Amino acid sequence: MSQGFDGRVIAITGGGSGMGRAMAIDFASLGAQVAVCGRRREPLEETVDLVKAVGGEATAYTCDVRDPAQIDAFFAGVTEAYGAPDSLVNNAAGNFVANAVDLSPNGWRAVIDIVLNGTFYCSRALALGFPNAKNETGSILNVIATYAWTGNPGTAHSAAAKAGVWNLTKTLAVEWAPLGLRVNCIAPGPTDTEAASANLFPTEAIRTAMTNEIPLKRFASLDDIVNSARFLMSDAANYITGETLVIDGGESLNKGMFQHSPLTPKG
Repeated sequence: MSQGFDGRVIAITGGGSGMGRAMAIDFASLGAQVAVCGRRREPLEETVDLVKAVGGEATAYTCDVRDPAQIDAFFAGVTEAYGAPDSLVNNAAGNFVANAVDLSPNGWRAVIDIVLNGTFYCSRALALGFPNAKNETGSILNVIATYAWTGNPGTAHSAAAKAGVWNLTKTLAVEWAPLGLRVNCIAPGPTDTEAASANLFPTEAIRTAMTNEIPLKRFASLDDIVNSARFLMSDAANYITGETLVIDGGESLNKGMFQHSPLTPKG
């Protein structure tokens, strides 16, 4: 099966930086028409310029995924430009580290609204327009994290939101399979992006401590994320739906009660 995207129309939320930008460039370089959205116009335009630099086609739209009216306007704009989108990456996110007892209602609400509500609003908008898409099959990819099922101190808001997306993915995968839509997740571990570095591991000491807990002894690169996203969004994965691909170098598996036993690792 090909991993090319000729004829695909792909909407990507949070497309102005990091994983969203990297996926936009990759999909467009493989033939997709890409629409990126986010709250700030300037980084979105930078993404469009980078897409064009590799010979791809993209447009940018300002949109706050917390607002269903703005999402409707985004999808209407994409449809006018390229035709109804057949695929979607729900990448928009908000996160910061805070103890739950110190987390304000506004902080909680902001992350839930972006990650969980925004994912549902955008997915619903895609599904409503999908019967008008040029392609008979399509794909939704949701970006979550392994702490959706493990929990994680300091991320009660984000973990709860991503757990909701994880479960929503399974439900939509079943409901929307008859439409021709597959719905999957990727769950990246610590990834080298500007936003993540600033908000989640801002010091070298924190980075070192985190790397020591990863069996492959490094953070994920954007290429690691893009390669996995490309597979799940492509026809090569056309019999996979409702699944989550973990991209964390084994970090989430390295939690057994005897991980600090005196055994010497092989190799």
